[in-house]
Amino acid sequence: MIRVLVAGLGNMGRSHALAYHHNPAFQIVGLVNRSVPDLPTELQGYSISADYYEALARLKPDLVCVATYSDSHADYACAAMDAGADVFVEKPLATTVADALRVQAKALETGRRVVVGYILRHHPSWIRLIAEARALGGPYVFRLNLNQQSSGPTWDVHKALMQTTPPIVDCGVHYVDVMCQITDSKPLEVRGMGLRLSHEIAPDMYNYGHFQVLFDDGSLGWYEAGWGPMMSDTAFFVKDVISPNGAVSIRMPESARSDDIDTHTKTSLLRVHKVATGDTDISMADEPGHQQLCDREQAFVARAITEKLDLTRHIQDAVQSLAICLAADQSVRSGKPVIL
Repeated sequence: MIRVLVAGLGNMGRSHALAYHHNPAFQIVGLVNRSVPDLPTELQGYSISADYYEALARLKPDLVCVATYSDSHADYACAAMDAGADVFVEKPLATTVADALRVQAKALETGRRVVVGYILRHHPSWIRLIAEARALGGPYVFRLNLNQQSSGPTWDVHKALMQTTPPIVDCGVHYVDVMCQITDSKPLEVRGMGLRLSHEIAPDMYNYGHFQVLFDDGSLGWYEAGWGPMMSDTAFFVKDVISPNGAVSIRMPESARSDDIDTHTKTSLLRVHKVATGDTDISMADEPGHQQLCDREQAFVARAITEKLDLTRHIQDAVQSLAICLAADQSVRSGKPVIL
């Protein structure tokens, strides 16, 4: 049984903790959160510590789940590996490329396994989308966005996230990872633009942004993300991959809400359009919801540990997608393209 310490009990931390609670491969030995959160019934019996480093030293877990704010990811992950634990760390891996490389180097130095929370890698619809797109052949155009018309508690979460991480980085790493899996070629250049649309965030932060990334096989990608009560919910969820031979698209129902966490992963319908043969619609009506995806993700973590899977490429991919998104942020702030 894998003894796990969960650090951070926001939306993702709670979902991962529930996955550990229900999976017999794991035993939760403790939870870490700076405040006392409102937890589901299943998690209310576990002890909660406010000090991560104290809990890590006292509990000596086999696995640490890092689901805190992004600026602590690298430090918490490295401390866990130094303490002899494997690591699951939520995306983004870090807030700088240097810190991401530090986590990668620490995994190599200690021989510990690091799984990064790219939940779409465990999603059957996205796995199918990637396979269908690759079957079409490149070069590709990627049109991907995730705008959220957030208000109330959801807007509060977004404002807290933006203390360290802009929207194009926070969720962008998921979709850039999808681009990289499909094209499997080297990114060359990133061009980004962004705008601060709210006085409720820091003057040097922006809650709307988009960027373009160019790959050496001729493919190009576009990603857009915006958070806040002012965002439009028209075309808020565009997921298209286009090639000379056709396109693969995710289609959402009209009832989908932009700030619903399940909307970020549920796809409803996959449309494969081929120039030669026309359209084929693939229903995804029975796909897993958000909690079920977290369950699948943590089942993979258990397998990675017990079967000693080689995660070298996994962490390399996580560093690369983060580097692209951080280059986009740099481009937004400098007003200039960034050569990778």
